Amino acid sequence: MIVNKFGGASVKDADSIKKMAEICQSNIRSGILVVSAMGKTTNMLEKISDKYFSGLSTINLMQELKAYYNTTLTTLFAANNNIFKEIESYLSELDSVLLGSPSFNYDFEYDRIVPFGELISTKIITVYLIELGIDAEWVDIRKSLKTDSTYREGKVDWELTSNLIAQEFSKNSTHLYITQGFIGSDINSLNTTLGREGSDYTAALLANILNAEKVVVWKDVPGILCADPAWMPNTDKLERISYNEAIELTFFGAKVIHPKTIKPLENKKIPLQVRSFIDLNQGGTLITNTENIELPPIYIKKENQVLISIKPLDYSFIVEENLSHIFSVFSKYHIKVNVMQNSAVSFSVSVDGEIDRVKNAIRELKKHYNVKYNDNLELISIRHTTKDAEYKVMLGRTILLEQRSRSTLSFVARVAPND
Repeated sequence: MIVNKFGGASVKDADSIKKMAEICQSNIRSGILVVSAMGKTTNMLEKISDKYFSGLSTINLMQELKAYYNTTLTTLFAANNNIFKEIESYLSELDSVLLGSPSFNYDFEYDRIVPFGELISTKIITVYLIELGIDAEWVDIRKSLKTDSTYREGKVDWELTSNLIAQEFSKNSTHLYITQGFIGSDINSLNTTLGREGSDYTAALLANILNAEKVVVWKDVPGILCADPAWMPNTDKLERISYNEAIELTFFGAKVIHPKTIKPLENKKIPLQVRSFIDLNQGGTLITNTENIELPPIYIKKENQVLISIKPLDYSFIVEENLSHIFSVFSKYHIKVNVMQNSAVSFSVSVDGEIDRVKNAIRELKKHYNVKYNDNLELISIRHTTKDAEYKVMLGRTILLEQRSRSTLSFVARVAPND
């Protein structure tokens, strides 16, 4: 069995879905297909979540979302196809949610709303593939992928999930299961999500549990590149990297694969191939247990960073007790520390600028510490760094924090005006 995963860019509109279907007809007739929400619908649903939680009208955004789906449906299907009623049913269910009053838990409301993107995209794709003669079956992953109730970052219950997935996806080895990435449910069958861009992780979980031969992640790039081509054009592709290198890249913020994806695959030595859905002649990048590969400098940029500097109010030393308390606050608000640095009297961290979480954490920390912060920053990391590589990206930037290891340089800087 092979697990294939298509991201939002590969199913963003009717033409993209047709292209994906062509790939399925020629390359993917059986196994599992994990699919993300179409295009930017997750972003749209996040905006709807924000407005709903804030008590603002969601009517215009919902009209935009419905029009987006209708354009896709009318291009792909005849007017009498039952898929129109199925998608209308999902959108009516979402309307019903939005007519109610939100709870006081934003993450819970987020997980009620955002999964509609994956549910709708997979329904559309399943029906379209069936019309093309592919033996496809739609599966609601929420019935099998069980997590705790940490909304927006559900932690997988491996034992229960393994049993349920083994039952659900082992009924027929000759047809193609279509299911959702990114979403699951808790023990009470309430929606949960696995973290932004979590569809890769879903594919890895399925592969691990079902002992898959391989995972293929289809992207709009030819493979894993040495830098984001939107930032550094004409960058080179990596032909092969190790599991360890992939984990390091995702830790520092590489966007090609989700940070949690690699470990379930490494545990069972399942290869991961990153391929282009645009150019099928490209072999992509293969991630395996190969070690000791000489690699060029690899550049990773994370935007929207907040640098938080923390000092005790009495100007005493930062000691283990302080660090334990500081990290407990970050954990409380589900804030991941990207890089940290401490001195005798201060502790600095760079974190993703998720506005509400960071503001709430800073507010709580200020009760016990002197806290200052800078926002709208960049965190740039260079794996296998060289002097030339450092000069290439540090020139013109104001460096606020710098950290080195044997093979990696990371620094937090003000956004370069012309970058």
